[in-house]
Order: sequence, then structure tokens, then C-alpha cells
Amino acid sequence: MAAASAATAQVARFEHFRYDGKAQERVSARPGAYRNPILSGYFPDPSVTRVGDDYYLVNSSFAHFPGLPVFRSKDLVNWTQIGNAIDRPGQLDFTGRRVSQAVFAPDISFHDGTFYIVNTCVECGGNFVITAKNPAGPWSQPIWLPFEGIDPSIYWEGDRAYIVNNRAPAEPPRYDGHRAIWVQEYDWRAGKMVGESTMLVNGGVDLSKKPVWIEGSHLLRKDGWYYLSAAEGGTSDNHSQVVFRSRSLRGPFVPYAGNPILTQRDLPPGRAHPITSAGHAKFVQTQNGDWWATFLATRPYADGLYNIGRETFLLPVTWKDGWPHILERGVPIPFAAPRPKLPAGAKPVLPTSGDFGYADDFSGDRLAMQWIGIRTPKQPFHRVAGGTLELRPGARFGDLNGVPSFVGRRQQHHVATVSVTMRYQPGKDGARAGLAAVQNDRSLLLFGVTRIQGKPMVALWTRAGADADTLVASAPVDAARPVTLTLRADGGTMGFDYAIGGERKTLRDGVDAGFLSTARAGGFVGTVIGPFDEP
Repeated sequence: MAAASAATAQVARFEHFRYDGKAQERVSARPGAYRNPILSGYFPDPSVTRVGDDYYLVNSSFAHFPGLPVFRSKDLVNWTQIGNAIDRPGQLDFTGRRVSQAVFAPDISFHDGTFYIVNTCVECGGNFVITAKNPAGPWSQPIWLPFEGIDPSIYWEGDRAYIVNNRAPAEPPRYDGHRAIWVQEYDWRAGKMVGESTMLVNGGVDLSKKPVWIEGSHLLRKDGWYYLSAAEGGTSDNHSQVVFRSRSLRGPFVPYAGNPILTQRDLPPGRAHPITSAGHAKFVQTQNGDWWATFLATRPYADGLYNIGRETFLLPVTWKDGWPHILERGVPIPFAAPRPKLPAGAKPVLPTSGDFGYADDFSGDRLAMQWIGIRTPKQPFHRVAGGTLELRPGARFGDLNGVPSFVGRRQQHHVATVSVTMRYQPGKDGARAGLAAVQNDRSLLLFGVTRIQGKPMVALWTRAGADADTLVASAPVDAARPVTLTLRADGGTMGFDYAIGGERKTLRDGVDAGFLSTARAGGFVGTVIGPFDEP
């Protein structure tokens, strides 16, 4: 009986989660304009497709679960998440995967009444296809594809399908980052690759200049030409989008003399409110015949540091002399631009761009689709009932073979306030629950209630590229009463407040949170903030 009581005491109960965010750059979108990014925060590697008058977009999500968020829009500006393509533990197993492994850049397309996503599960199976009749799901079990590399996409020509992707070149690599783009036919009825593979691009635009990480490739056909668009230069400051064309599907592909067609690497590094790292674009043609591109870019708050990850941007594509152009060299990506010439879509209930906030009172019997955790859960660790989210203790952060008892929402602004009210009585020294802000298993912070030397305390720990935590601050707290925890982010610093019975106190202010930036933490994701419970 005593053991059962101790276990019960470990359950953390959360209610009234709230998020409020503001963009650092103060930009007003005039009537007839839209705001970049169109998906704020950790929504990288966007792939877009059109079906009739509807647009669908999917993003990479790495080892977060559920994964591969799917969005729908009528106007390319207002987006509503409709599902997660990876939403069942039996689809993919992320056990042992670090946060920036697992599912990389996906591609979404539509053919003959079926939606297709092709993707790569890095270190967890390789390349695969999943399908759905309804893009909101459910999506199928993976069909595994027998080739190496990453970033596959499907090009449809009539009733035939071809997959292009990043693979090793057809020669020993000449330097680190030497990759190639290949094409092979995919028998979509049988779910298997057929015929020969053909290398379309070796290295990139100019092999003599040792271009790195040619990836994220997409094929399209226009005016008798096949166009191959791909990212080049890696996903940091040297990121870019380049294009090639050929009269034949299997080449030879000739690079555009005006490459890259999108980059921000030539702009002065000290400029105010920079947008950087632009690339990984995909084109879509509207029902009116206009062309647009979704792509990823970042918004550093200082010195190349951004905690919120790579985001989804939108710009028009213009065609000149048979080549596509997204943005002239040396021109900064605009924060506001004229909207596509499409009927305005309804504004989403949950905004994705500009200044916005939301609250989640955990009504119903399941979490909203925007909540994500780390790695694939083998068994449930949470329950939603009666306006409360209950978490049972899970693996500790850093245990790659376990799943932490943590669910969070993407931090979508550098200036943001996140709060939650919780009820928790730690059953032993070291047990803790509260709010976690997580980049990965070695770069995170934990703010919550714990027990230290037999006494309940509110405490803050940081883990800055390490395997162990540092206790930053602590204070006595009455754990028998509800505690409201508030995290205040302002660029690279954070403040931490707690309140019991309406009396609000600051535990610590001005904490350097630069270790939550991608530049310092490494990897490809953004900060995710939400409740946790550790034994």
C-alpha cells in the first residue's frame, strides 16, 4: 500500500497551459500582403503540393513523435494543421535515436486519388513511402525503398512515378559533403523500385569548387524542359537553392548560369533582424498558373543564434529566359510581401504567423495534434481527462533507449511567455516535474517542483551540451498547493517565475539560454517547451 501511495505521488497533473509570442522584428503586413514566415518556429524542410484548389504542406520532425505534421491551406498564407503522418508507434521506431536523427525532409504529392509522402528515417530503416486517401490520416505503414541517401521526392509523369534523391556519387567521394542526385522509376502499384538508377548531378553546380550537400531535390516539367531544383551548401549560413535543366528526364542536366536562385549568404552579417540559411525550396503552381516556392530559413536573434529552429517561408517564383527565379542575389527575404492571387482562406483558429498566443485547457480525452514528445513511446505515459493532463514518470532525458515523460509545443517566437499550472508532490529526493525547454537530450533546461533533502522545492536546472544537469536556483515551495510556472523567453535569455495562491515570485531572471540555439546545441530542430515528469 505504501508503494502504491509513493507511485501515486509521482503523478504530475497539469492544467491551463498558455503560450504568448511576439516576433522580434516589428513588421506590419498591409492589406493585400502576407507575413513571413508563414509557419513560425520549428517547421523545417517544407514540401508543398496542390490538389484542385487546396494546398497541402508537410515538414520534417526528426525524432519527435507524433511526426511529419501535415497542413492545409486555400491561399498559401493561412495554414491549418490537419494531422501528423507518423502518429502510431507501430509505423516507425525511434528507439536509440538522437533528436536530430530519424525523419528528415519529406515530400508530399498526389496521384490517382492517393496522397504520397516519401521520406528517410535516418538510422531507423532508411527511405520509405507512406500513403493516405485523406491527408489528415491515417497514413499507411512504411513501404521501405532499397537505396541509400536522404530526401527522396516523387516526380509524376502521366501514370509513371520517378523518385529523385541524394545518394553517394558514382565515384569515390572527393571531399567531405560530396554527394549526388539520382533518379529511378518507382512502380507505385507494386510499391517497389524498377529499372536502372541514373546519376543526374554529381556534387552540385560546379564540382571543381567542391560544392557540399546537394539534397532536397525536386523534378518538374515545363515548356519541354525538365527542371531539377535542389538545396546546396548545407543548411546553415551557406544554404542555397540551385536549379538545373535538361530536355531528357535522365539528363544531361545543365546548371543555370545565374545560380543560386535563392540564398542569403551574400548579405552583411551585422544587418538588423537578419533572415539566414534559406534553401530547401519546393515549387507549386497555382490554379491561376502562377508559381510559388516554400522554403526554410532562420531568424537569428544575435550572432547566428536562434533557439526556435528553421521555419517555413513563402516567395513567388518568376520565370525568365527559361529559368526560375525566387530572389535576386543580395536582396533580403521580405518579412511582408504581396499575397498570392488566390481567394483569401479563412484565418486559422491556431495562428502560425506573426504575433499570436493560445491556451490549452486539456479538454476532451486526448492531446491536440500540436503536442509532440521525444522518440516513439512503446506504452502510454500520459492521460487527458477532466481538464487535466496527467504524466507518469518516464525515462530521464538523455536515455536514448527510453522515452521521457514529456510533451511540448514548438517555441514559435524568440519573445515568448509560456506558463502552466501544476499539482505535484515528489515522492522522493530527486523526483521532479514541471516545464522543460528542450533542444535535444544534451541541451535543455528543466523548471519545476522537486524534493531536495526531504523538502519540496521549486528549482531550475540547465544542461548545456552535457550529460548532467547544473542546479541554477531553488527555493522552498508548498507542494500541497497548485503551482503556476512561467517561463519568459527574450531572445537568448530566459526568466523563471512561480506562483502559489496568486503570489508570484521570480526564481531567476536573465538566464543565458544560448545553449538552446541550434548553433550551440547542434542538430536541425528547434526548442520544444512543455510539461515533464521524471522519477
